[in-house]
Amino acid sequence: MSGRGSGAAGPLLLGVRHHGPGSARAVRAALEEARPGVVLIEGPPEADVLIPLAAEEDMRPPVALLAHAVDEPGRSAFWPLAGFSPEWVAIRWALEHGVPARFIDLPAAHTLARGRDEGGEGEDGEAGGGEPAAGADVRVDPLGVLAGAAGYDDAERWWEDVVEHRGVGDGDAVAPFTALEEAMTALREEYGSGGHGRDLVREAHMRLRIRAAQREFEDGVAVVCGAWHVPALRHKAAVAADRALLKGLPKVKTDMTWVPWTNRRLARVSGYGAGIDSPGWYAHLFGAPDRPVERWLTKVAGLLRAEDRIVSSAHVIEAVRLAETLAAMRGRPLPGLSETTDAVRAVMCEGSDVPLALVHDRLVVGEVLGEVPATAPAVPLQRDLARIQRRLRLRPEAARRELELDLRKETDAERSGLLHRLRLLGIGWGEPAASRGSTGTFRETWRLRWEPELSVRVAEAGVWGTTVLAAATARAEADAVAARGLAEVTGLAERCLLAVLPEALPTVMRILADRAALDTDVGHLAQALPALVRSLRYGDVRGTGTAALAEVAAGLAERVFVGLPPACAALDADAAEEMRRHVDAVHGAVGLLGDAPAPGLGDLRARWRSVLRTLSVRDTVPGVIRGRSVRLLLDDGELAQDEAARLMGLVLSPGTPPADAAAWIEGFVGGGSGGGLLLVHDERLLGLVDTWLTGVPAEAFTDVLPLLRRTFSAYEPGVRRTLGELVRRGPGSRGGTATAGAGRPGFAPGLDTARADAVLPVVRLLLGRDGDDEAARVAGSAGVPG
Repeated sequence: MSGRGSGAAGPLLLGVRHHGPGSARAVRAALEEARPGVVLIEGPPEADVLIPLAAEEDMRPPVALLAHAVDEPGRSAFWPLAGFSPEWVAIRWALEHGVPARFIDLPAAHTLARGRDEGGEGEDGEAGGGEPAAGADVRVDPLGVLAGAAGYDDAERWWEDVVEHRGVGDGDAVAPFTALEEAMTALREEYGSGGHGRDLVREAHMRLRIRAAQREFEDGVAVVCGAWHVPALRHKAAVAADRALLKGLPKVKTDMTWVPWTNRRLARVSGYGAGIDSPGWYAHLFGAPDRPVERWLTKVAGLLRAEDRIVSSAHVIEAVRLAETLAAMRGRPLPGLSETTDAVRAVMCEGSDVPLALVHDRLVVGEVLGEVPATAPAVPLQRDLARIQRRLRLRPEAARRELELDLRKETDAERSGLLHRLRLLGIGWGEPAASRGSTGTFRETWRLRWEPELSVRVAEAGVWGTTVLAAATARAEADAVAARGLAEVTGLAERCLLAVLPEALPTVMRILADRAALDTDVGHLAQALPALVRSLRYGDVRGTGTAALAEVAAGLAERVFVGLPPACAALDADAAEEMRRHVDAVHGAVGLLGDAPAPGLGDLRARWRSVLRTLSVRDTVPGVIRGRSVRLLLDDGELAQDEAARLMGLVLSPGTPPADAAAWIEGFVGGGSGGGLLLVHDERLLGLVDTWLTGVPAEAFTDVLPLLRRTFSAYEPGVRRTLGELVRRGPGSRGGTATAGAGRPGFAPGLDTARADAVLPVVRLLLGRDGDDEAARVAGSAGVPG
């Protein structure tokens, strides 16, 4: 192959598979043998100034070149590189030997402009902007075609057999590239551009850059590019023809930098034209000095042992033997990933795919996040975020992890504020999760995972400010102005308090007060109130002033109280169910408002109870809302059980249509409100429901059955079982102690003091130091001698 001598002999074209460890080894060997004067690499030329950073100690692949439009940061493209990528190996070889390295692909300025104009992906990088343009031809997969010609149904397996397992021989280091070029030349003759005409433009630009390098360097030019492009670069096209292809291309002003990448992202079909299914496996093949199969299975054994699975040295030996046997049976030169995986499943995982999934996630793909040096170009917002991450010891990681925060601690409170600010900016590094073991507002749980795309989101958010605090404040104010509904503004007020944005609150509160004054829809007001109440509580735990918020919340509650009864009249079934949910939300909000340490909120509970009483007895209110109102009053101790039973008896009387009675029952004991336990422990209410249900006429029973099934199917299985037993035994059979024997539900006529005394030691233990006095008080209130 030509290209080892002077620039006049032609360039040394090294066609590679992107992210291929075999190609990477071959590139290193070829460069060592040829010793060119310059190394040209497929990639955006704007990144030439970033190449020296690859030699920094803090630069650890996988990393990616990120290009984004200056005026539209969300318009971006990535060029990912792993430690086993041929392009990365070529860059490092050039830096280690003092040889210039340059990128020669079409500039990112054109790539991003094309993405904006056509809504498609850009070149070999991974570009934002949507799917490829409609009508675009499907691109030919060169490796798939070659694998099929060789009788393989799997391109990955073919590539492993012919490249990864063959290694670099002792002879001509360029020979593998010569063979691959011949194969690609035949494919280009058959398929042309392979259904991707944009390659012709890119290849024209690469040829022009190669010619310029040949004129500049006399010691030879080496080109590292995708093997698909080699025949086109070898083609002797006229300079004028190449320049004509590039004339008039749209362009945008572009910035570039290095960003961390992950193995998980390498495993997608993106970036440098090809995704790989097993980046962890390829990294192992590239880094293993010898005996790759034995070393791999030893890694697997170590992982499984760390997960408390019993894996011995004998398992490793047997797995190696099985993998080699499978390779021989399948006609492969060495065991590949499929053989080692089958051996691990059979020997180390006992045929189970559950531990095998762990091996795939941790080793075959790998949870690796690269690093870039602090000297890499970055927008000011990125630098401020990195500084805060270091100070708060919140290191970005590729693996998903949970973070428990106690907001009473200063560092945890700052971490919470940072994560909420980033979410407000659209940077979803963390997702809130339910806290285990605590429902207090001083605890938060987050699930964190850093994805490479977040670097684009950070650059995009840089338009709002140069610091995280300033950007989040500006974004919150803009969102408040653009908000369409009252609930949207109240949600934003809550997020501002969570993110500790005191400078944004005045603007948000002013807009909130204006929207609340103009909105007359009771449903909208009811939806907005809970968010305001949560904001009051969060503001309190974070030490944020909430006086203005409390004033708006009180006014909003008053308007709900006035407008709710008329809004509940003449509703159909769906609207009544939606309004019932609003009643539940307002009830919970009022309960919290009564506890809020803010002026003007003291008598809200009393006024709300008055509203519930009105709803519970008004005939024009749908049954589901009347039943719910009675239940809420009963739960709060504002309605005696006798009165609740009387109201139920009236509703379940023969004069009430069965459908209305069923809706009332749904409101009273449905909706996952613990109604099943209420019926278990109050035999009068259960008896009323039982008597009514058995008296429903046959022609009406079919109509009420769906609602009743929805009501009772929400109960826990144990509750349904107990209710069934009570109903089977029938009302009136539960009055004696004989019916309340061991293992049988029922009610005795009086309190069993002996059984009550048995639990007092446990009560004292639970209540702590003051347990004796408190237990005596509880016992006294229950009629048990202290």
